[in-house]
Amino acid sequence: MDTKNLFMTGTTAWLIRAEYGLGLLVSVVLFFAHLGDVRWIPAVVLFVYIDLIGYLPGAYRYHRAHSRDKAAGRAGGTEIPKVYFVLYNVMHSLVTQGLVALVWISVWGFEWALLALPIHLFGDRALFGNFLKPFALTFEPETHPAYRRFRSELGASADTVRLAQSAQSAQSAQSAQSAQSLRTGSL
Repeated sequence: MDTKNLFMTGTTAWLIRAEYGLGLLVSVVLFFAHLGDVRWIPAVVLFVYIDLIGYLPGAYRYHRAHSRDKAAGRAGGTEIPKVYFVLYNVMHSLVTQGLVALVWISVWGFEWALLALPIHLFGDRALFGNFLKPFALTFEPETHPAYRRFRSELGASADTVRLAQSAQSAQSAQSAQSAQSLRTGSL
């Protein structure tokens, strides 16, 4: 993935999830190291409110629509309003939750319960692979046909590149051997 190719392969996704996993580990260790100082009601509220606003309404609407499609014998694919994607993305943004933490600190002061925010977000990304939701995909994870084709084509192109590199390496080795033979006069 780079600035010109905004997609992830399976390996790239696992590496990014590992980075979030480290953030989760650090957050959890800090949380448990200060367990005696954690105010539990704010910690639970901070942890849960993200999904109460950002995930559950969209999940409910998505599953309700797909249950109706299934009952009607349709293959599914009912779109849900984009507002649910926006709610999810806003609430599951490190920027949003960082701002929430800053406002919290300015109003009530720092407290260890605030670690519930990164624990929630890092946990979603590291443990479940949940990143922000683009409008072009379904609200709940389903492999898009275009992504299935992309994986297939990328895999095929990777095999082609490897074969070309292997042939180029063999040709380079043969050229080097010929040059060595000319130098030593062993032709």
